[in-house]
Amino acid sequence: MFAFSISLKFKTLFSRSFSLSRTVMASPWACARCTFVNPPSSNPTSCKICLSPFSTSSSSPSPSSSSMASTDWSCHACTFSNKPSSLSCEICETQKETELKNPISSFSNFGLDQDELSDPSVGKVFLPLQQCTGRKREAPSPSPEKPKDSVSGGILNFLFNLTFWRNYSFSLLINKVLFCFAGEGKDFSLKPCGSRNKRIELGSGENTDGSSNKHKVTVMSYNVWFREDLELEKRMEALGELIQLFKPDLMCFQEVTPNIYGIFESSIWWKEYKCSVPRQLAEERPYFCMLLSKLPVKAFSSTPFSNSVMGRELCKAEITLPDGKTLVIATTHLESPCPAPPTWNQMYSKERLAQARQSVNLLEASPNTIFAGDMNWDDKTDGPFPLTKSWTDAWTQLRPDEEGFTYDTKLNPMLTGNRSLRKRLDRFLVKSTDFEVTAIEMIGKDAIPGVKHFKDKKVKKEVKRLELPVLPSDHFGLLLTLCRK
Repeated sequence: MFAFSISLKFKTLFSRSFSLSRTVMASPWACARCTFVNPPSSNPTSCKICLSPFSTSSSSPSPSSSSMASTDWSCHACTFSNKPSSLSCEICETQKETELKNPISSFSNFGLDQDELSDPSVGKVFLPLQQCTGRKREAPSPSPEKPKDSVSGGILNFLFNLTFWRNYSFSLLINKVLFCFAGEGKDFSLKPCGSRNKRIELGSGENTDGSSNKHKVTVMSYNVWFREDLELEKRMEALGELIQLFKPDLMCFQEVTPNIYGIFESSIWWKEYKCSVPRQLAEERPYFCMLLSKLPVKAFSSTPFSNSVMGRELCKAEITLPDGKTLVIATTHLESPCPAPPTWNQMYSKERLAQARQSVNLLEASPNTIFAGDMNWDDKTDGPFPLTKSWTDAWTQLRPDEEGFTYDTKLNPMLTGNRSLRKRLDRFLVKSTDFEVTAIEMIGKDAIPGVKHFKDKKVKKEVKRLELPVLPSDHFGLLLTLCRK
């Protein structure tokens, strides 16, 4: 376990071209096709993500190689290759760690000017991915007394217990690169690793009570942010207050981690909902999408996207309405853009488009469908969302003159200092013959009273520490209201 944890420090998202050192057989190696850094193996055969065969050109160098003695050093937080004389990373400002450095070939041309490369927020919007260990996490400690940079429970707890890894930047990396694969190594779904497209039927005796208002349905969608080192418990408590305030009938969550699941499970509002993810499955996965319903649920199901290298899937619930009709609620977290060296163009737009089309096709048959989640969609680069004529985008229908940015580095003060990103990533898409969309609003835009966090920002070669407010998530949430026609 210690050796595997050490290997996490050297994960990157870009291909490397090195000769294999026969003296170090158990070292991580980067796949030449998909760039995934595979764990150490004495006899590597194929990539765990894309199944491409192992080749010597994909392997990483021996740490003992003399040729690396005076070369550039790779930042363990963002993987940028820095000059030997640099004491901290030019991109994210992480300090150089000589005892753990693993130099790699430098990048000669990024296509960016020096100001772009010096921006400390490069790579902090979307970061690389990490293999799922399958290791179970412990529930987070209920004690409110803990250091600002500590993370409760799970693999992060284990990593932070390694004293020489108590580093804030590395905690960011671990939180933002969480990734799980299952089955044949290509994807995973809402079930134990190895099974797919499973439908979980629920008996009528297991269903929760229906909504008290038979003519109105409210739905919340929220990317809860799997960054666990930034006031996790207080952020989730604030989210719980929003749940208690709006009392949604249905909820769609993305980026739920086992620790977040544990916080939710111990909340007073939890008992009112039926959850699509049982506890034992939540403990086996680093992050996932989740559906919750106050209304009677006929079945939960999930369909993994075959083209996803990030383990993304479509999660669905069939809801039984008081008049016996069925309402389908679905959520997803479409493939994330991951711009990184050397090409800065890993936007996964084609994969995202294919996943969106697949989702719409799978949901087309139901007369009453709500499709919500973090679509990671950019109309400028991805084009219009691939909806048929029977679908409507709730935000553009009801608020056509408003931008609706759910990820907004300008309006979310917690993200001050990040590279500018203002996008309508989260959406509500509706197709219904029995309901009409009557309201949609953005929620979670207020800072949590009395809670602050600190961020170092490089301004004109001078590092300044910023004191920033904390919001429930890096995304804003959405609340949709539908009424019977």
